[in-house]
Amino acid sequence: MYCRVIRELQKKYASPSSEEKALEILLGIEIDFIPGMTMPFEELRKKYQFDYTIGSVHLVRDGNRDRLWFIDGPDISVYDDGIQSIFRGDGRIAVTAYYKQLREMISLHKPDIIGHLDKVKMYNRGRYFNETDPWYVGLIDETLDLIAASGTVVEVNTRGLYKKRAETFFPGPDVLKKILKMNIPVTISSDAHKPEELSKMFEDAVSTLKQLGFRSQRVLTGGRWQDVIL
Repeated sequence: MYCRVIRELQKKYASPSSEEKALEILLGIEIDFIPGMTMPFEELRKKYQFDYTIGSVHLVRDGNRDRLWFIDGPDISVYDDGIQSIFRGDGRIAVTAYYKQLREMISLHKPDIIGHLDKVKMYNRGRYFNETDPWYVGLIDETLDLIAASGTVVEVNTRGLYKKRAETFFPGPDVLKKILKMNIPVTISSDAHKPEELSKMFEDAVSTLKQLGFRSQRVLTGGRWQDVIL
């Protein structure tokens, strides 16, 4: 139903009435990657002819077991309970599992966009790890090396800030500086769950990116990815 409605709207607004302006509408999907459970992204692409895919990790699998650590949602206690019960209270082991799963998703499924790259920090709040810890920086660097090699676009996600669940965008400024230095393309997204959130804090994101030295973002338009001036 979702795909059908979007395709109908694409046709309607490609050639609107004289009172309306043409509007480019894309059919995309965010796919949650869980090893051993998620359908191959390429199968979904072919079946539904998506214009683009966003690959994200919200549920971190505990090695070969079936336990899942949920890093998202409105309840911080779920995040904490997962670290305690699944990873024995060791934030480093938990976060390492997150980035390992993220890299596996990139290697196996090659989504067009990487969703909220460092979302694992959302409910951390300085309790389980520090983003300047050498081991954490190493995980970020290893992940960015893979992203650069894959040609994938990194999402600059505003949702954590406007929902007041994070202190920075996903990814944060230190990671964005590395992304800029490595010439990895970025695209701004609100991760909207409601119509009124569709472009929430876009101006703030543009301002932040410009301050860091970015001059453009990667946008899918006219059937191809293009760098558009911020």
